This record gives sequence, C-alpha cells and structure tokens, in this order.
Amino acid sequence: MQLSIIILNYNVRYFLETCILSVQKAIENLDAEIIVVDNNSSDESCRMMKNRFPNVKLIENQENTGFPKGNNIGVKQAKGEYICILNPDTIVAEDTFVKLIALSSQLSAGIIGCKLIDGKGNFLPESKRGTPTPWVSFTKIFGLYKVFPKSKFFNQYYAQHLSENQSGKVDILVGAFMVMKRELYNEIGGFDENCFMYSDDIDLSYMALKLGKENYYFHETTVIHYKGESTVKDETYMKRFQEAMNFFYKKHFKVSILFSFFMKIGIVFFSFFKMFQGKPNPISKPENYILISDSNDLKLKVEKKIQKNLVISNANNINEIYSQFISKTGTTEIIFDINHINFKDSISFIQNNNHKKVTFKLLPPNSNFIIGSNSSNDRGEIIYF
Repeated sequence: MQLSIIILNYNVRYFLETCILSVQKAIENLDAEIIVVDNNSSDESCRMMKNRFPNVKLIENQENTGFPKGNNIGVKQAKGEYICILNPDTIVAEDTFVKLIALSSQLSAGIIGCKLIDGKGNFLPESKRGTPTPWVSFTKIFGLYKVFPKSKFFNQYYAQHLSENQSGKVDILVGAFMVMKRELYNEIGGFDENCFMYSDDIDLSYMALKLGKENYYFHETTVIHYKGESTVKDETYMKRFQEAMNFFYKKHFKVSILFSFFMKIGIVFFSFFKMFQGKPNPISKPENYILISDSNDLKLKVEKKIQKNLVISNANNINEIYSQFISKTGTTEIIFDINHINFKDSISFIQNNNHKKVTFKLLPPNSNFIIGSNSSNDRGEIIYF
C-alpha cells in the first residue's frame, strides 16, 4: 500500500466529513487507506463515520488521549509506505497526495509539508518554520520579527528565506499536514506522548533533522486549514502552550536561568496575546451571495435558508461575475457546490481571490450543509438546509 492518511478527530463532525470527502477524491488513483482516530468526541462524529463512511477504518478512543498519542495509535494500524498526518479541519486538492508522494520519492526527504491557507485564502505562515531555538523563539514571542521584517537575524521563525511561493528545505513543519515515510515516523518513535499538544509537530520535525533528514516545504499544492476549529484559545490553551514550550526546551536545549526567566515572561505574554486574538469578532452577514453550481433546485434551497437572492454561476463564468460583485459596496459570499466544481479549483479560486470583502463556503458533495470559516482565529460556520 502506498499511503495511509491518519486523521485525529475531536468534536468537529462536519469538518471531518468534509475533510474525508476531499481525501477520498485525492486518493482515487492511489493504493491508500484512511484511518480516523476519534478522541472521545461528544458530537456524534463516530455515528456519522459509521453511517456515511462504513469502509473507513475508525478507532474510537474512550478518552481524549491528546494529539501525540492519538496519532501514534492511528499510525500503528497503518499499512502504507507513506503516512500523512492530517487535521480533520482541512480540505485537500485532488492531486495533493499524488504530487507529494512523487516529490518524496525524488528527494528522499524527511517530512514534507505544503502551502496552507485559511478559509479566507490567507497564507498560514506556520506552513514553514525554522527551529525554535531559544533565540528564535525570543524574537517570535516578543515580536522582533515584525519590528525588523527584513533582518535575517530576527526572521528565522517563519523560515523567511523562502517565500510562500518557493519550495525548499525548512526545519519545522506543521502537524495539520505532514507527509513522510512510515519507516521514518517509526524510527523517530512517533510523536512524543509526554507532550499533550502544541509542540509535538516541532519536536517531530526536529527529531527528523537530528536523524540527518531534510524537511521540505512544497508550495505547488495548497490545503485549506480551518485553523480556528483546532483550538479554542482560552485559559486551558494558555496553560498547555506554556507546558509545551517548556517541554521542548527541556528536551532539546540547555537554557540559562536568566534566559528561562525571560522566556517564561515571554510565553505568558504571548499566550495572553493569542488568547485574546482568538476571541471571535462580530462578522456581518454578506449582502451578496454567489453560488457556483449548475443546480437550480439547490439555488432555491439555499435562497430559502439564507433568505436572500442568490446569483448562480457555472464554473466558467465565475471570474466575470466575481469581478462585477467585487466592484460593488458590501460583502459577498461565494458558495462552491463541490458536486459541480472540484476541490482543487475551489481552493485555487479562494487562494487567488483573497479579499477583505469576500468570504467563501463549500457545499460538500452529496451533503445538506454549507461549511467554511471567515477567520483563522474563529470557529467556522455551518449552514444546514
């Protein structure tokens, strides 16, 4: 078997459903399997899996075992030469896995990641990072990389030797999407289960580097990561983030007492900043809606739900209609009917048409809901009809 996709789920039932539908499209021409590990969700995720995806392997944990252990449990069941660690709040393109497996076989790389964007089309800088040494983390926590944006000395955290549209070697990749040989994962020992979450992907990437492997960022395929679904940034988040950073430094670096003191202050500062940054901002309802579909029946159903007129467009005319609406005042929401337009083209459109006045939603194939997110810090939106 070529590939095993491991998806660790916790209470994101509709995002999980959408993710699996995209993954199924992406593995149609591969010998691959999907393994979903559920960390004791209470939102009927497991019932949905059994009803809609009876042929997908489902592992039901009786407690929330955390990100590292949950993924390790899934990988133990995997049969693929390659594995992909994938968040349930992601959407992959139809050719994502084909491209990355081909790349991996050419590079003999360590871990490979790709370009991640949020639901608005904004690039997520954590797609590629440098090793968070004490100094690099110091520049990140205190925002020095923003104060000196052109300085290589202060700009190592987000691997800014590469732009988002350049592929190349990086140190650290994000746990929302990682592809590697299963042999490498096992050689590393998998995710370190002493870390509940938040530094596990940093640790795994760093362990690959210590084995002499080269991690690689690949910009030629894009995955949507509805990042706000993964973490509610509250007091628990702050506590676990501090624990995670402390775990990583104790494991890999010797830090002076003075530096530890400043790091502790910095981590608290950064955690509070992230916590308040994550509080949802009021989002006004769109004034205009465009449905990319060929189904008038669907148009009527969605109009009834949103109680507004909906302009319907086929995939060939969307750019012309989009240009007309973007020049108007007010916000516009574009809904992609994945029964009509594929995931790859939808992702590409979102990425290329990122605009403050435009939001995007997807209608997954053969589903009765529309899903999406307007911010990487907020919970997404699900509209049932």
